[in-house]
Amino acid sequence: MLKNYRLCLLCGIAAAIIAILLCSAGSTTAAEPVSFIRDVAPVLKEHCFTCHDAKKKAGKYDMTTFASLLAGGENKVIVAGQPGESDVHALMVTSDPRRMPPRDKGTAVPREQVEIVRQWIAEGAKPDAGLDPNADLVVELRRRWSPPLPPKEYRATVPVSAIAFTPNGKHVIVGGQHELTVWDTATGKLVKRLRTRTERAYGLAFLNNGLLAVAGGRPGLEGDLRIYDITGSGESLDGVHDRKVLVTHLFDTDDAILCLTISQDGTRLAAGGTDRLVRVWDVSTTTTPKLEQTIDNHTDWVLGCCFTPDGKYLFTASRDKTAKVWDLARKESLHTISEHQSIVYGVAAKADSSEGYSVGADKLLRTWPVAANGKPLKSTANHGDEIYSIVASPAKNLLFTASADRTVRSWEAMEKFPQSKRFEGLKAAATALAVSGDGSLVAAGTGDGEIRIWKTADAALLTTFCSCPGFTADIKH
Repeated sequence: MLKNYRLCLLCGIAAAIIAILLCSAGSTTAAEPVSFIRDVAPVLKEHCFTCHDAKKKAGKYDMTTFASLLAGGENKVIVAGQPGESDVHALMVTSDPRRMPPRDKGTAVPREQVEIVRQWIAEGAKPDAGLDPNADLVVELRRRWSPPLPPKEYRATVPVSAIAFTPNGKHVIVGGQHELTVWDTATGKLVKRLRTRTERAYGLAFLNNGLLAVAGGRPGLEGDLRIYDITGSGESLDGVHDRKVLVTHLFDTDDAILCLTISQDGTRLAAGGTDRLVRVWDVSTTTTPKLEQTIDNHTDWVLGCCFTPDGKYLFTASRDKTAKVWDLARKESLHTISEHQSIVYGVAAKADSSEGYSVGADKLLRTWPVAANGKPLKSTANHGDEIYSIVASPAKNLLFTASADRTVRSWEAMEKFPQSKRFEGLKAAATALAVSGDGSLVAAGTGDGEIRIWKTADAALLTTFCSCPGFTADIKH
């Protein structure tokens, strides 16, 4: 019995020691210091940067670098080691009208996020090792962010925001959720998937060497422009880490890039977006693209862009209700088309570069001279709702338009706009449009993820499929 007692006692002591060790391990984890860049900066970006950035500086306080955050504004805002004396924390928890963010600017900072800020200040309000105190925190957070994997199977459809035919027309590329998907044109079967950093692609265009340029981003968080090689073998390609797939990263910015175009000779690329700017690169050597010029010609988002076939001009469309003609050689605005009087979504050019076309929220397709010496030549109103996209097919001398009225239409690229064909059957608004290089096929994507591909000669449906891999209508949301 004594032996059993001693054995039980030893077991009890051992169990107690294990419990103490486990508690100690737990305490070590709980006591891990708060990381400024990983834990605190995202809270400040979400709730504070809107008013306290380098431009607005509400209260003369810029919070977008570590140095300016600690320097304070009109008052000393952070007192290391003393959360109760630090306005950054105190104004997050107060119930009086001084609460930050102000009630008319947003909801209160969640309690768990406030605790992160409090603990960081209590620990001495220290930066992470290696963090440049003057680094832009928005840029730092963007660089450190790791994109999620695309869903294996989509639980819901996503709108099609970009679509393109491969140069040989055998496949169509569709923008998905943190990925591009490649589909067989004839059968609508999924061929491969390409993981991307960008959450949504808004512009796709193939260079002369077969590489794919992709414009997109995370709305409100970042925008980027990258060039991929999608020819790799296998059903899954990694466009985030594999340098054989991700060939070039041209640039990134604070919000989405919304449009993309390649010159007819393949030597220039242009992209525009929510920062109102259009950037033009020389991509004759894709390994070392060169930024030629940055165009600041619109007062709101740039939604569409297009080179003229002769390469002399760039057409742009904007949420500022205008289309514009930019002289690339002289680097100046040549012509503004303001007749739409509503959002202009897209632009295209006539094969001889003498005229431009624009479409928009006014439901009209307009044509106008490149030179600034005349009014628009013609407009047509055959669509029943906003026109989101326009694409020219020099091979067939046709224009194609896609509309919220759930149709795609083709037009002879002439002054009087004779309508050629109607492409019907879409179940939702046509949000993206593409034409094959030889002009024989037209594809449209919709707000519910549907893709339809027609033959342009007789508007016969070739194939239709859902562009969201694994999605089925009976999945419960």
